[in-house]
Amino acid sequence: MLIERGRVLADGALHDTGLLIEDGRIAALGSGRAGAPIFDATGLLVLPGIIDIHGDAFERQLQPRPGVDFPLALAWAETERQLLANGVTTAFHGITLSWEPGLRGAPMWRALLDALDAGSWTCDMRVHLRWEAHNLAALDMAVADIAAGRVHLLAFNDHTPAILRRLHDPAKAAKYIERGPLDAVAFRAEAMKAAANGPAVAAAQARIAAAARAAGIAMASHDDDTIARRGHFRALGAAICEFPMAEEVGAAARAAGDFVVMGSPNVVRGGSHLGWASAARLAEAGICDVLCSDYFYPCLAQAAFRLADRGVLDLAQAWALISDNPARAAGLPDRGRIGAGLRADLVLVDAPAARVVATIAAGQLAWLAPGYADRLRRPHAARAAGSAWR
Repeated sequence: MLIERGRVLADGALHDTGLLIEDGRIAALGSGRAGAPIFDATGLLVLPGIIDIHGDAFERQLQPRPGVDFPLALAWAETERQLLANGVTTAFHGITLSWEPGLRGAPMWRALLDALDAGSWTCDMRVHLRWEAHNLAALDMAVADIAAGRVHLLAFNDHTPAILRRLHDPAKAAKYIERGPLDAVAFRAEAMKAAANGPAVAAAQARIAAAARAAGIAMASHDDDTIARRGHFRALGAAICEFPMAEEVGAAARAAGDFVVMGSPNVVRGGSHLGWASAARLAEAGICDVLCSDYFYPCLAQAAFRLADRGVLDLAQAWALISDNPARAAGLPDRGRIGAGLRADLVLVDAPAARVVATIAAGQLAWLAPGYADRLRRPHAARAAGSAWR
């Protein structure tokens, strides 16, 4: 395919040039080939495909209402449609492996991985294991799945103390209880049982970190509340700091060379829904260098354009937060940028509205917005022969 007349973001700047795609890769900028299908990108930006390093919005397709479940194949297919429509070409699905029964329990973990393996995906669908620290019963399974190549990023989570605190408030407790089959009394018993594993948590974290290092996958720590806690996980090999709870934690992480991830909904909404640090301010200060969807896929592209509109970051810097930087954090050197030889993951955007018009994943036109079909042209050679191809 030849993309013509767009403004291509490459090497930190926008260029008025063409872009040739061959065999799923970017073959060249500024040149074409007779007979190649053409996409007329007049008035559009041609940007690197979005890499979502942490997203759990797929849970809404699995369980759109508490206790209402849908088939996993259908849920994953709908998730992929949403990703591609929002310009996401590589998605790390934040699948929680917790002691909690139901949506985030071990049987669901295994079923979700099996359904992903059974599917055929245009978006590069990857697994971000959110390992709950107190879930020692599933440790052997997690280590085995990492060794088998079924996990592509490991994150250290520990929500058990917060869950125990919130169980005293019926309204807050309902958030957790409704995700599974247990009543309040039984759920509290499970939480207390998990909490009793506390003395063995450090050894379990060391073991699963060793498995991740052996597999060569990236690691992250989640919701770091102190600089010391971030340092603990860095020592285990976790070079990604997800959602630091305080600005000084994020600043210390960046100073140590870590990647710092914040949620793009934080940027679009104008702040954290939990009252934590402002992602926009941290990005502009050079502390946050990666944005993720967190829980809402449309915010990724929107956040980049909002940051560019604020004027501190230019578009190239803002877009790197959702393309080049997460690629580097996740250890994916073949994507996140536009250049010869790289994977042809692209998103075409109508800049004034920050609207995704088309998504190209591994060289395939994976999604096209309504009203843009006439941008596809038949090949020059076929047109001369009178072909009806469009």
